[in-house]
Amino acid sequence: MCAQPAAELHFETVGKGVHAVDSGYMGDGIDAIHIVQAGSAAYVVDTGTVASVPRVLAALAALQIDPDSVTHLILTHIHLDHAGGAGALMQRLPRASLVVHPRGARHMIDPARLVAGSIAVYGEEAFQRLYGAITPIDADRVLQTHDGGELPVGDRVLRFLHTPGHAKHHHCIVDDEAGGVFTGDSFGIAYRSLHTPQGPFLFPTTTPVHFDPDAAHRSIERIVATGHTTAWLTHYSRIDDLAALAPQLHHDLDTFVELARCEDTVEGLESAILDHLERRVRAAGHRGSADELRAAMTLDARLNAQGLVHWRSRVA
Repeated sequence: MCAQPAAELHFETVGKGVHAVDSGYMGDGIDAIHIVQAGSAAYVVDTGTVASVPRVLAALAALQIDPDSVTHLILTHIHLDHAGGAGALMQRLPRASLVVHPRGARHMIDPARLVAGSIAVYGEEAFQRLYGAITPIDADRVLQTHDGGELPVGDRVLRFLHTPGHAKHHHCIVDDEAGGVFTGDSFGIAYRSLHTPQGPFLFPTTTPVHFDPDAAHRSIERIVATGHTTAWLTHYSRIDDLAALAPQLHHDLDTFVELARCEDTVEGLESAILDHLERRVRAAGHRGSADELRAAMTLDARLNAQGLVHWRSRVA
């Protein structure tokens, strides 16, 4: 029997021992899960949703990685597009520990409040369609990180940076051997469909409910200060030349905050964010139609507007 091509298996190699699995969440090239080979061991960063678990298992099989050799499943944070499949995947990785920020651990052990909060944002019908049932994880399989902490995995040592701003339960994973940082949402998002002749089109994500612009600025600088030029984003995978990209993230954060001070409603703010991003992506040479661009950016603009309005209500 012929081997199944990698494209049909929804994964690609994006670094030294680093493989990006397309979770399938909300479409193609939007939400990445990363599998990292670390000598005789392996680890996984983020999970997508419950529906993503078969894709992870298929990629492990194609890479000839025994699920028993996956020693750690690491969540950058516990938003469900990153962590919704964690409980279901842990059931298929019998020797793995879940590694999570201490603010997120209890929600993985008992996800009731996490589910309720997500339903409040998305609505019951959309929640069930997007995420399905969230499986609790046994407390004795959960490891909590601390800022600057290290974790041996296979032939390397991972370092953890607590990076609030997008979420209080967010950390980044520095893998010196792989040569980069797994940044979750702390270094913005760069969907494949929005790439331009100038490279990835990167912008911040300010979704509810923990957005803090000052903390977000500091987290971007902490990532740059690692000295690594490569990041693997959950949305979507590898970008390079972080020091050159950081100023645009800082500028957009300041722009979003200024727009939030000027626009009274979520709807008005969403429209203003969309206009700003469309001007930027057009200036960078994107040739997609207005409908294509709006389809790619509308959901993020809406969630960003909601997060900014929530932030504004806290600081008013």
